Amino acid sequence: CTLSVIDQGIGIPPQMLNQLFDLNKKNSRPGTFGETGTGFGIHIVKSYVDSYGGEILVSSSDQSGSSGTTVKLILKEYKK
Repeated sequence: CTLSVIDQGIGIPPQMLNQLFDLNKKNSRPGTFGETGTGFGIHIVKSYVDSYGGEILVSSSDQSGSSGTTVKLILKEYKK
């Protein structure tokens, strides 16, 4: 099962994208409309997805004209 969440926001710069799951790095910046914070704690989501044997992929661009971020959760199929 794959779930993708896509936004059309300001994007994530490459340096921040490389550190997105690093708990030792603070990843915060003003959002599209100046809101503070960076959302729901992507490292928490990664830990849940990892614990169930899934994968999380994040792609983003902060370049003018192609901004936005895609977060893709790839979950293992559950079989009874």
